[in-house]
Amino acid sequence: MYKNRAQDGRCNISGRKIAALRKSSKPKMSQRALADQLQLAGLDLDKNAIQKMESGERFITDIELKAIAALFGVTADELLKE
Repeated sequence: MYKNRAQDGRCNISGRKIAALRKSSKPKMSQRALADQLQLAGLDLDKNAIQKMESGERFITDIELKAIAALFGVTADELLKE
């Protein structure tokens, strides 16, 4: 049997960390602002995609994870730590 969800049923393990980084940024960044920044980096994401990532309803691709990590100045490995 394939296991493509976290133990708690979420579609990703990074969403909560992304939300925490976004909320702890100075000034606090909205989901829309994060989506805008990622669009400038070349990703086609909107506020709804960010909300679904953070809530665990959406998978996060490796390309998205790399761009998010770069935006926040962390490594992708840091976003993947449970």
